[in-house]
Amino acid sequence: MAAVRVVTPRLRSIPLLLPGPVHHSCSCRSSAASSVRDMSSSSASSSPSPYTALVGRVRCEREIKRSKFIAIAGTVHDERAAMSFLDEVKDPRATHNCWAYKVGEQFRYNDDGEPSSTAGKPIYSAIISSGIDMVMVVVIRYFGGIKLGTGGLVRAYGGVASECLKDAPTCLVKPKALVGMEVPFDLLGTVYHQLQHFQAEDIKQDYDTGKDGAVVVMFKVEYEKIESLGSAVNSACSRKIELLL
Repeated sequence: MAAVRVVTPRLRSIPLLLPGPVHHSCSCRSSAASSVRDMSSSSASSSPSPYTALVGRVRCEREIKRSKFIAIAGTVHDERAAMSFLDEVKDPRATHNCWAYKVGEQFRYNDDGEPSSTAGKPIYSAIISSGIDMVMVVVIRYFGGIKLGTGGLVRAYGGVASECLKDAPTCLVKPKALVGMEVPFDLLGTVYHQLQHFQAEDIKQDYDTGKDGAVVVMFKVEYEKIESLGSAVNSACSRKIELLL
């Protein structure tokens, strides 16, 4: 099993391309871990779990008692991205621009002038029911002159949001970690072969490590593959190669 110790390399990132094709899974950005974990003691629960995400934006339109409802859904990765998405798709001319988003355990929703809990909350409930994460849904309403009542509003906003997400194209996202290895020059070829096998991405190298005859190789790989990658590298190299996480 790969051992791990804290190392702070002075990286001068130089893109390094692996030979042959590198296959990419549907993925999202994930930031590097802020601490170093021992691979032998880390468990599946300590790393981000795969989740279902939208592929592109989706739009759905319905007319209910002369009011026009337009739902627009898209992927967001944090609150700032959600607010940018809202600014981009909302219509200032509309009667209401109601919304909800979910980013992991974080969520928010807003009724934008509709009676409390009749718009944003039903939209959020539709997101939960869909099983999609890292997503925002904005429902734009153009009032048609007929009041729907609180129950009618809940059904209208929740219904159009559910319809928007129901048949939306999705993919399974497997979060990635930023990992590094301090590799002797004579073992670079062997290590690169393993990185290709485990579909590592964004591979860079730094020679300014303060140690002669070694280079720090940085890359991104799915969390669930880290332990297996470490074992495979050690086995292929017939020596201990440290993983930096």
